[in-house]
Amino acid sequence: MNRVLLIGRLTTKPELRYTASNLPFTRFSVAVNRTFSNRDGERETDFINVVVWRKQAENVCNYLDKGSLVSIEGRLQTNNYEDKDGNKRYSMEVVADSVQFLESKGQRSNRANEASPYDYQQPSNNQTGSYTNDVNVEDDPFADFGDSVSISDDFLD
Repeated sequence: MNRVLLIGRLTTKPELRYTASNLPFTRFSVAVNRTFSNRDGERETDFINVVVWRKQAENVCNYLDKGSLVSIEGRLQTNNYEDKDGNKRYSMEVVADSVQFLESKGQRSNRANEASPYDYQQPSNNQTGSYTNDVNVEDDPFADFGDSVSISDDFLD
């Protein structure tokens, strides 16, 4: 079984691209903290490449930004190619089946005011939960629902 589940923060703002057959997609990386510390007592971070397709890619590009907290479920895919010197190279990426937005636009704004954009520490338990009432639902379609939002493009096929 090939299943991957990640929770982390986007390292850049995703950009929407299209294949030659006009199929939308986006590629980005997610910073994921390791659950253990190294010899120096520091927690290390892995940067994992992700690709998202179709309507879900459009939603990711429209609603997420650098530093956004997401949950990604998908499969691991290996790619290979020849570099300019003729050496065979391999790369891996997660092909996302589901991307869940784990914080509202208001929470992202608050976090941006409190922390450096390069701070990829996972939120503590008190940073998740219900949304505040001062968030305008017109500005943030994910406000005041109290649950994470999963947007699937399965209905498009």
